[in-house]
Amino acid sequence: MTPRKIIYDIGSNNGDDLPYYLKKCDRVIAVEANPALCEIIKKRFISEIRSRQLVVENVVLTTDASPSGEVHFFLHRTNHVLSQFPVPEKPEDFERVLLPCLALADLIQRHGVPHYVKIDLEYYDAEILRALLSYGIFPQYISTELHGVEPFCLLAGSGRYHAFKLVDGHSVSRKYHHHRIAVGSTFEKYSFPNHSAGPYGEDLPGDWMTPEDFLKVIAFKGPGHWDIHARAANPV
Repeated sequence: MTPRKIIYDIGSNNGDDLPYYLKKCDRVIAVEANPALCEIIKKRFISEIRSRQLVVENVVLTTDASPSGEVHFFLHRTNHVLSQFPVPEKPEDFERVLLPCLALADLIQRHGVPHYVKIDLEYYDAEILRALLSYGIFPQYISTELHGVEPFCLLAGSGRYHAFKLVDGHSVSRKYHHHRIAVGSTFEKYSFPNHSAGPYGEDLPGDWMTPEDFLKVIAFKGPGHWDIHARAANPV
């Protein structure tokens, strides 16, 4: 029996990445802390949820289980994409709420080993990435926001990831409009919406870079809204 191909969308927001991911795998696990955004997802993807192709986890994803099963989360008052788990620098811009939480290890145990993981958790990406790799889980493809070099160091230092690509988050909807993606054994055109993470894996154009070349590129480009994509040599 062929193993299920599972994608984890960690930080799903309003679900704009989900139509693409649903084309690419057998099951998508959408993880989103904000209850209001989860309600949007549930209304948008009623049939996919009923068929279990899409599973929505309305939780704050953490690296360790909370004894109470709940943690404080910070909902941004004017811009939901800025909501976060770590205590923000300007708490007055956020509403502090108590929400259910789930440890990353329990999430993986519940749903299975990922084919691809997208991490977008506003200043909590590196912690989740570090935990994932520490469990000995190395998805074939993985992406996360690039705040500093820590995500790159974690991926390259794991010994499993030797191929990298860089995506400019600000240009996704322009650069990947009517973009060619693989769907099973065929290809089709797909337009990525604004604020989406864009394509992953072999749907990304260009050659995969070595760790050395990737460092040179990010040093040349400087700070920006970058996402790092990595491909595993031996997925586990």
